[in-house]
Amino acid sequence: MPEFDGKVAIVTGAGRLRGIGRAAAVAFAELGADVVVTGTGRDPATFPADEKAAGWRDVHSTVEQIEAAGRRGLPLVVDVADEGQVRVMVDRTLEEFGRVDILVNNAAFARGVDRVPILDLEPDIFHKVVDIKVTGTFLCTKAVLKPMIEQGDGGKIVNISSTAGKRGSASTLAYNAANFAAVGMTQSMARELGSYGINVNCVCPGAVDTSRMDDIDRGERWGQMAADTPIGRNGTDEEVGAFIVYLCTKAASWIQGQSININGGTTMEH
Repeated sequence: MPEFDGKVAIVTGAGRLRGIGRAAAVAFAELGADVVVTGTGRDPATFPADEKAAGWRDVHSTVEQIEAAGRRGLPLVVDVADEGQVRVMVDRTLEEFGRVDILVNNAAFARGVDRVPILDLEPDIFHKVVDIKVTGTFLCTKAVLKPMIEQGDGGKIVNISSTAGKRGSASTLAYNAANFAAVGMTQSMARELGSYGINVNCVCPGAVDTSRMDDIDRGERWGQMAADTPIGRNGTDEEVGAFIVYLCTKAASWIQGQSININGGTTMEH
């Protein structure tokens, strides 16, 4: 029997072709889970070239990959920082699948305009970065807890932070704030929810070859980032997605409250 047979996962921020959310969602499906995936309803005109060439349709295409793995998927457009929309997300999940066992809080603000010195950082951009990562993680977690607890057989929550949740950098104030918060929230959730059999952990990726990183040219700078990594390369979405899924397996059931780096060794802070 597959590891996640009869289980239902929700993965936020799972609409990109080259993305950690999509990779995790498909990996869950390959191990037997039905998967709800959320996106922001991106304008196709803004899609990167590879998505346009592939005829990519955001979360709908992710669901096609889930279905190709033999499982059911549900695509939803959700602003995770909006409590009403998050409630609808969980209600739709329960209507469609009858339960929720796994939550991956992966949604994040698109990088770029937030990567500026403090003096140039607009308050509305700061709030957007924090709202999606911090408020979104809070609202999604709160919304799934009641059904997850009532089911009586535990659950799994994986928050996605970053190496920026372990080490501060110049011109990334909002991003550092949001990702350090995700690490702290993970510890608080883990202490509170462990008695219900709910594992809560956090994944902290480094440089991963996703469309989120497309503001970095894949030439000299990207190559230097790889060269600066002890293992000598940058990561892939499939590697991070597989690790997220591992944290939701029975084999990982004694891991609790940890924020684990997956970055080739660029950041080793605990």
